[in-house]
Amino acid sequence: MTDDYRGYRAEALDVLRQYAARVWSDVEVRTESGTFTGIVLPRSETADARHIVLKLRSGYNVGVAAASVRGIVVHGRKEAHYKIPEKDFPFDPRKPRVKLLGTGGTIASRLDYRTGAVIPAFSPGELYGSVPELADICNLETEKLYGVFSENMGPEQWIGTARAIGREIEKGVQGIVIGHGTDTMHHTAAILSFMVQNSPVPIVMVGSQRSSDRPSSDAALNLMHSVKTAAESDIAEIMVCMFGPTSDVYGLLHRGTRVRKMHSSYRSTFRTIGDIPLAMVSREKITPLRQDYRRRRKDRRVVINTAFEEKVAIVYYYPNMKPDIIDSLIDNHYRGIVIAGTGLGHVNKPLYPSLKRARENNIAVYMTVQTLWGYVQMYVYDTGRDMMELGVVPGANMLPEVAYVKLGWALGQTDDLQKVREIMMTPIAGEITEREPSNGYLIFQGGIPEVEEFISRYRR
Repeated sequence: MTDDYRGYRAEALDVLRQYAARVWSDVEVRTESGTFTGIVLPRSETADARHIVLKLRSGYNVGVAAASVRGIVVHGRKEAHYKIPEKDFPFDPRKPRVKLLGTGGTIASRLDYRTGAVIPAFSPGELYGSVPELADICNLETEKLYGVFSENMGPEQWIGTARAIGREIEKGVQGIVIGHGTDTMHHTAAILSFMVQNSPVPIVMVGSQRSSDRPSSDAALNLMHSVKTAAESDIAEIMVCMFGPTSDVYGLLHRGTRVRKMHSSYRSTFRTIGDIPLAMVSREKITPLRQDYRRRRKDRRVVINTAFEEKVAIVYYYPNMKPDIIDSLIDNHYRGIVIAGTGLGHVNKPLYPSLKRARENNIAVYMTVQTLWGYVQMYVYDTGRDMMELGVVPGANMLPEVAYVKLGWALGQTDDLQKVREIMMTPIAGEITEREPSNGYLIFQGGIPEVEEFISRYRR
């Protein structure tokens, strides 16, 4: 395949050749459903053969079905030459040192349209070229720890990241930012909250829902907000920093053990569950929303405890679940099981013999609620009381994913299930709270008059 038609095959290739439109052609494409104006982009060799991809004037990409094309007018050619602008990051002795640790998320990146690859901007010079506002905040240093998609983050990366945080704190940085993919960011935030304790500086996890080549990207603003938090905030905890509303008015700082990704594509995907966020952050200021957080200190003392047992599972209960789900974990020598149960923390009776067998095999079993909001209350109904007699431990209001990583961390400390229980049920980083505040559970339902009236004040 020549560069003139990079990645195109069959139907789409025939249509482009018919109208003498090549890759990088500036075209007007007339179709059955309307006319599109933009640049013909290359396609991956593994992409389907039925679509032509255009970069529209708006900056968005659109796939046009080749079969729907009724004509193409070529106005010229505008080849995109991929290059991240790079400038020396200016050093200012009056500004704090912030370290950005990369794990593979594309928090600051550009799309190479020649290959379809997203290439990260990561060196200080690249980041300065992409987001020059960072130099107004701090002296930025960077280190790439890993280059994995967030679904591939696991104990190896969690442990390595925790140890890297400890090294940087010892070196005297004023704050740490961790670039991370959004899909499992809440898992990593939770486990780091246990592996890294009593930090004297802010540790801020950040990602982006939309890549940097899109006009609606949240990457640059999330990066500015997170770096400002690391450099200036008084909150010395593990936090997630992402968009607050869907617009770019402010970001929110979420406690690492009470945050969860709640939407697959919204920029405001992260929410604090069962509580309120720690703070709001904008380019101008950081506004705490509560006062019960750990404060920044001048010392370099931090506790790094990376022990972790990998043979732990999380099971989402569903009606008619069969006991072989639990039995398979027992037979494969798992040491811990977290159940996301229905209601106040329930499963069906056919699972009881397997739960008893888990206890007999010295397996720690903890109950959480799949409702996410609220507490496990296993004393209310016979079902809950029966399961506690079988050894199932209620996990208060720990989120299922948080209980999962904490149980792995607890089992990494000891084989004694009583000591594991003491660790699990002792709050360490806000994973268990005494009560859920009245404003800790807010879910708006569209269409209701009072909700629509409220939303109309902020809709843009």
